[in-house]
Amino acid sequence: MSLNERISKVIEYSQLTSSEFADEIDVQRSSISHITSGRNKPSLEFIIKIKSRFPELLWDWLVTGEGEMLKPKSADPEITEKPIEEEKVHTTPLPDLFTMINQDDEFGTDETEMELPQTPSGESFIPSQGKASEPISDSQRLDNSAEQILSQVIGNQTNKIKRIVLFYENGKFESFEP
Repeated sequence: MSLNERISKVIEYSQLTSSEFADEIDVQRSSISHITSGRNKPSLEFIIKIKSRFPELLWDWLVTGEGEMLKPKSADPEITEKPIEEEKVHTTPLPDLFTMINQDDEFGTDETEMELPQTPSGESFIPSQGKASEPISDSQRLDNSAEQILSQVIGNQTNKIKRIVLFYENGKFESFEP
């Protein structure tokens, strides 16, 4: 019996029409007619789809035509084969983000608490400012007030402002010339 004839027999066994069988195993309807007519040979993916939908079929019969079409039914439920899903090894789930954070000893430590890497002797090291770092908020005032900056600019009259350019987050800019 050819592979095409065995597939026709599986379709007959399923008691479905060719179109319903194609929908059942998730293939194009035309591929069923091409295979059963002998025009095309089924791919391995096609055969796997049949076997996964009809696990009671035996691989040997489906692929080579040898042996029986269906697995023998056993009266003892413990002797029957377990479905493929039960045979798979159950893996432990991966830890979630919060579990990983709880296991991370360095999580939540400030950079100042962490030890700095040693720099090669050819590079210079700039120590951090001694001032305690506070979180910056949108409404926090800068260290140099606008008056101080303005007085520095006015006091330094040798350098005159030629142009002031403001850049906006949306990519636009404005240019002002005194």
